[in-house]
Amino acid sequence: MRHRKSMLSTAIAVCLGIAMPVHAQEAAGEAAADEATELDRVVVTGIRASLQQALDTKRNSDAIIDVVTAEDVGKFPSTNVAEAISTLPGVTIDKAFGQGEKISILGTDPALSRTLLNGQTVASADWFITDQPGRTFNYSLLAPQLVGRVEVYKSPEAHIDEGSIGGTVIVHTRKPLDLERTTIAGHVGYLYNDRIEGGDPQASLLFGWKNEAGNFGVIVAAQRADEGIRRDGVESYGTVTGRDYAEGQGGGGSFDPTMDWGAGVEVPGPCSGACEATLRANPDAIAPNSISAHYFEQQRERDTISVALQFRPHEKLDIEFNALDVTAHYDNISHSMFAFNGNAWNSLMRLRDLEVEGGVITRASFTNALTVYDLINRQATVDTDSYDLKATWNDERWFASAHAGTTKATGGTGRQVFGEFLNWADYSYDLTGTPRLDFGGYNYGSAPATSPNLPGSPFTDPDAFRIDGGWGADPNDPAGWNTGWGGNIVTKPTWDEETYGQVDFGIRLDSPVYQVRFGLKRREHETGQTMAGVAVAAVAGYGDATTARFSPRPLPSNYLSGFGDTGDLSNRFTIDGWALADWILSGDWLAPWQTMPTPDVFADPSFVQNTWTVTEDVDAAYVQADYSWNGLRGNVGVRFVRTESDSMGWQCTTGAACTADAYAQVSVRKKYEDFLPNLNVVYDLANDLVLRFSAAKVISRPNFGDMSTYLWLGPQTLTGGGGNPDLDPYRSTNLDFSAEWYFADNAILAGTVFHKEVGNYILHTTRTEQHLNVSNGEVMDFTVSRPDNAGEATIKGFSLAYQQALWGGLGLLANYTYADAEASNGDPMPWTSKDQYNISPFFENDRWSARVTYSWRSKYYTQVDRGNFLVTDDYESLDASIGFRINDRLSLTLDGMNLLDSEYYTYAQVEGVPNTEKLVRGLYRTGRRYMASLRMQF
Repeated sequence: MRHRKSMLSTAIAVCLGIAMPVHAQEAAGEAAADEATELDRVVVTGIRASLQQALDTKRNSDAIIDVVTAEDVGKFPSTNVAEAISTLPGVTIDKAFGQGEKISILGTDPALSRTLLNGQTVASADWFITDQPGRTFNYSLLAPQLVGRVEVYKSPEAHIDEGSIGGTVIVHTRKPLDLERTTIAGHVGYLYNDRIEGGDPQASLLFGWKNEAGNFGVIVAAQRADEGIRRDGVESYGTVTGRDYAEGQGGGGSFDPTMDWGAGVEVPGPCSGACEATLRANPDAIAPNSISAHYFEQQRERDTISVALQFRPHEKLDIEFNALDVTAHYDNISHSMFAFNGNAWNSLMRLRDLEVEGGVITRASFTNALTVYDLINRQATVDTDSYDLKATWNDERWFASAHAGTTKATGGTGRQVFGEFLNWADYSYDLTGTPRLDFGGYNYGSAPATSPNLPGSPFTDPDAFRIDGGWGADPNDPAGWNTGWGGNIVTKPTWDEETYGQVDFGIRLDSPVYQVRFGLKRREHETGQTMAGVAVAAVAGYGDATTARFSPRPLPSNYLSGFGDTGDLSNRFTIDGWALADWILSGDWLAPWQTMPTPDVFADPSFVQNTWTVTEDVDAAYVQADYSWNGLRGNVGVRFVRTESDSMGWQCTTGAACTADAYAQVSVRKKYEDFLPNLNVVYDLANDLVLRFSAAKVISRPNFGDMSTYLWLGPQTLTGGGGNPDLDPYRSTNLDFSAEWYFADNAILAGTVFHKEVGNYILHTTRTEQHLNVSNGEVMDFTVSRPDNAGEATIKGFSLAYQQALWGGLGLLANYTYADAEASNGDPMPWTSKDQYNISPFFENDRWSARVTYSWRSKYYTQVDRGNFLVTDDYESLDASIGFRINDRLSLTLDGMNLLDSEYYTYAQVEGVPNTEKLVRGLYRTGRRYMASLRMQF
């Protein structure tokens, strides 16, 4: 006897807004439609109801999935969708700026998973200037009030878009005909950050209506969300070696006499005696290139409007239209004040003392070495528009649908204004605990300073830092003067857009294979960025202003609170970033013979090398058979995909020393085809025990940035990174097995085992390339990191999940995931935490509800940067929510996020050096966040 779900269970699932598989709806005729119409007035709300709905969806699915549903209309169980689904087993998020923006599934890179909105692509862009456009979705753009449920598919089905090795996230918004006849829901709130010691208002409103006949409805939703972001921290940029200190870069070393460029005199080498002996014995020891006191501030403003129309002119015809518009501003200012101990000409030859531990120079002291204050003011936006139209005819024996839409996102930095100020000082650093800097004196542009004569820290003196005004015989003579570098003006807009169309058709059969469906789809995608700019070419006496000119002020008294002893790093000033931007943009820094430059793509090699476009056209066809027989159910199918891509950029026609007029546009075309079979088998061993197995061939295409021609270079560290248009897609064989025991109402104990054999795995490898060093005008060897299809990789592991409503309104959700991932060459896999767990107890009665969620993930490698593997250390987070229901219409909620003010720590991992966790790249805290909300629903 074939396995069928009852008409009643199908109707209840529809009224709850659950996405049941098509096989659970195949017998729905007119009587069932009438029954569902009567039942759609059932309203189930609250934490326990949403968890039960999620379990029902999981249990009835024909694939391995996990689900998060809204607790009520307009109330998703988190202020951030990414953080809500991170409570699912195997789903992790990265919180570089204090909240989740990108997700990883089952130990894979975020780029190896896809996010779909109502089953279709939604364009996404990033705001941070160093981010390359990729295939990840920026969850900070998605207003949680618009979401009805989120499904995470960990095994594929042929009818779902390809492109995922880790998993596919499908975000579902609500349908008008699933709501009450008239529904009004909304909230007003206030979000407070204890590090900023201030907050911002929040508001959302959803209006839903359907006519008396129940065949036409509309939902209009809007949200306004403002939030201040502040990130305190300690940073380092790149690494240098003991050999660099001993021999210098480009001549000289700490043992040899060197030139004090500020004073114009030669001085003895400072490293002698024990210093020289230690340095000669440890030429390969690693040291940070710089150590910075980091202060980042941002004001995020997001306006979201969505419209959903649903029309059912005939009982068998359903027409849906969805529109989404997101306009977000991410203006930010980054204040970095740092000791530049790795600078080739001003610090490498100033070393006077050091200690080496485990291959790392953990302590070092410098005489009259370079210190720098950078302020970067960026105006950034992210705008997303999506329009989707779908028509479905659903007959008793067949169905057909047509789907078309377009989505576009623009983002990036509309304008960056960068000012850089220099000083020289005596200082020492210490990495044995919390990174710290201590200063013995400072003296701009003079002979070496000494502690007794000039005590104090330059970090507190705005007069000590000055823009480099260059050098020469006479600053009033343009022919005899070489300008300095005081910063830049840069624009870097990005875009991401796709147009798609698809048709699907299905036939229902009275046999164990009860349904066969097939379809065709066309996607046309384009992603790119344009970078343009000019340098602030300053002249002494005109453009060499000090920081004292720009309203200096001390940082807040709680700056670097929670970091321990950071020495003089926490005792520093900052300036008005907008005043600096106005000064640079006005041209007040120009000498009389200079004219205000206009930002241009060809003004600098770094700009043209970061200007590129990737187009990608995908044609797909699939066939899928759904079956059900004697407790055995599932689907089997195959998806055929043809991909054509074109990576366009610029290439120098005259070799490494390229001028602005010597670039030609280049294009690299790729074409490949893939057959992607998959099998999902579900066996209902008992009423409360479900076994699942999945086997599939899957692909993930390379990140757009990795496919591009982009290149960046660090002229001081002689390192860089770039793209590779010749990349092939990842291809993987995925095997998954799970067992689910539904041992009580609203309860599950489940285990899943996964194994992924990935071919063509893309890893960043380094190579030596010759490029123009813009700092000295010479062609030099650079160590450049580029993505390559480095071979095979294996990702395997298991997850355990437990959920149960206990007694007296109490309940518990907990899960653990283990993932072991390694490339065939032994390299670590990006974004893979070996261990991850979540514990979330909850309570709910007629008036009160409360939930606490603790999450922890072990360390994970993220990328190669400046020739080093970057690792993010283990990370923990604690969130909580408490709610009070005033009446059937109104409720109060208090959410607390990042209650531990968790430390986000990244470091450089260097092969053969056991102590590299001391090589800090970033140590950050972003503050606790609290949001009070008044919610309403009518």
